[in-house]
Amino acid sequence: MGRTNAPGRPAGAHGDASPQATHRGAVRLLRCLTVLPLLAALLSSCDSGDSGTITLNWYNFPDDSGALADAATNCTRASGGRYKIEYNKLPRGADGQRQQLARRLAAHEKALDILGLDVTWAAEFAEAEWILPWTGDNRRSATEGTLEVPLQTATWKGKLYAVPYNTNTQLLWYRSDLVPTPPKTWAEMQSMATALAKQGRPHYVEIQGAQYEGLTVWFNSLIESAGGSVLNARATAPSLGPPGVRAATIMRNLARSPAADPSLSNQMEDQNRLSMESGTAAFEINYPFVYPSMKANKPDLFKNFRWAPYPRVDPGRPAKPTIGGIDLAIGAYSRHRELAFEAALCLRNRQNQMTAALKGGLPPTLRSLYSDKSFIKSYPFSAEVLNALENASTRPQTPAYQNVSIAISHTLSPPSAIQPRSDIETIGNQIEDALESKGLIP
Repeated sequence: MGRTNAPGRPAGAHGDASPQATHRGAVRLLRCLTVLPLLAALLSSCDSGDSGTITLNWYNFPDDSGALADAATNCTRASGGRYKIEYNKLPRGADGQRQQLARRLAAHEKALDILGLDVTWAAEFAEAEWILPWTGDNRRSATEGTLEVPLQTATWKGKLYAVPYNTNTQLLWYRSDLVPTPPKTWAEMQSMATALAKQGRPHYVEIQGAQYEGLTVWFNSLIESAGGSVLNARATAPSLGPPGVRAATIMRNLARSPAADPSLSNQMEDQNRLSMESGTAAFEINYPFVYPSMKANKPDLFKNFRWAPYPRVDPGRPAKPTIGGIDLAIGAYSRHRELAFEAALCLRNRQNQMTAALKGGLPPTLRSLYSDKSFIKSYPFSAEVLNALENASTRPQTPAYQNVSIAISHTLSPPSAIQPRSDIETIGNQIEDALESKGLIP
C-alpha cells in the first residue's frame, strides 16, 4: 500500500506480487484488450465512416443547381467503395469562403482534402504552403485538353497548384427588339443606350458598379482590353499607365451618362440580372447564368434575349474579359493526398463539367466539350464563350491579390465620382504598398 512503481513498470509487474495483485492485473489487461479494438474502430469511424470507406472532404461554394452534389455522388460511386466524397458548403461570399479556408489551413487542419479555390487564391495559398503542387501523372491528367487561360489561374511560379473545375466569362447580353445589331465597343453601346433613352424606351446598361470584386473585374477587363495590365509581368510592381486612365475614363463616362442604371453604384451580378428581367435595361454585361434565369422567369423577354462578344475598348483590338471560375486544390495537411488528387480529377471530368454547365450555367474548362453537339444545343452561346475564353485575361496573379483588389474597388467607387488620372495614381501607390506587405488586409 502506498508503494510507487519504478519508472516505466506497471502494477503487477514485480516478481513478488501477491495472487490478488496478479488477479487484478489480469483483469485490467483483459479490459484493455477489450477496449482497444473498440477505440480503434471508433477512431477509424471518425475518418472513414461506418462502412470503413475513406471520406474525402470537398469544400466548395454553395451550389443551388445541384451540380456539385451530383458530381460528389458520381465520383463516390465511380470509386468502387475506396472513398466517399463529402460536399461541404462554404459561405456564399468569396471573402467568407477565403477566410474560412485560410483560418483552417493556418491551423493545419487535416480534414480539408479537396478545396474549391476562387481563381485569385492559388498564388496566396501556394506561397503559404497550404496546397500541394500537381506533378507527374496528376499534372498530365489535369492539363490534358484543358483551356490555357484557366490553367494560368491555377499556376504560380511555374508550378500547377490546382486543376480548373470550371471557368466563367462575361458576354454582352441585349434585347434584339430594342437593338437589332449589338454594339462592338463601349462607346457604341453608350451611344445606343443614350439614343434609346431619348426615345423613352428601356435603355440601361447593367454592369457591376458596387464597391466589391465585381468592380475590380470591370476595371481589369477594360485595362487589359486597352492593351495594359494592373501589374507588370513579374507581378512586382503596378503597371497601369495610359491604359489604366483609359479604363477609368470609360467607367466614369458610362456612370455619368443616361446609360447608367440609377442603382449602378450598388449593383452586383444578381441585381443586374433582376434589372434586365424587369424590362428596364437594353444591355447587360454578365455571366451565362443569366440565360437560363431569363428563360425560366421572363419567357416574354427571353424571345428577344441575345448575346454578343464582350465590348471592345478600341475597334481594332480584341476585348479581353476577365475570367472567373473555381480551381480544385489539394490541402497540404490532407491524410489522403493521393486519393484526393484522384477524386479532384473525377470531379472535373467531362460528365461533371457538362452537368455544371447545363444546370448551373458554368462554362467548362475542357476544350472538347465546346464541339459536343448535345452541349451546343443546350448552350447555344458556346462558340462566343469559347472565343472569349481563348482571348481572356486573368486577374493580377499575386499573393497580395486581396489588397490589390481592394485598392482598385475602393478607389473607383462610386464610378460616377472617378477622377481618372489622380485615381490611377492613387491605385498605383496603394498597390506598391500591398506588394511590399504594408497595410495588409486579412
